[in-house]
Amino acid sequence: MQIQINTDHNIDGREALVEHFRGVVAGALSRFSDHITRVEVHLSDQGGDAGASSGQNDKRCMLEARIEDRQPLAVTHQAATLLQAVDGAADKLSRMIEHTLGRAARSEGPQA
Repeated sequence: MQIQINTDHNIDGREALVEHFRGVVAGALSRFSDHITRVEVHLSDQGGDAGASSGQNDKRCMLEARIEDRQPLAVTHQAATLLQAVDGAADKLSRMIEHTLGRAARSEGPQA
């Protein structure tokens, strides 16, 4: 599973930050890694250059997963910190993938 992280101009995209978030996403989606070819992570700070946001939910994480033989799945989560935004989006995406793969398995059903 390839994980690509993109940030807007308001986020310091240091390699340590990128590697940390890559690990968070990989850990949350590891049980689906055989089905996922690529995950794109888009991080943005909606508060911009206005300084500290004092608890506003202005950090945004959008995750898009490319799953083999299916349309891409995308989720978005906003929170007060980037870590909370990534955790929330990863949790949403994990549940969406589980639902999608489970539904596909049920529709295929047992072969007679």
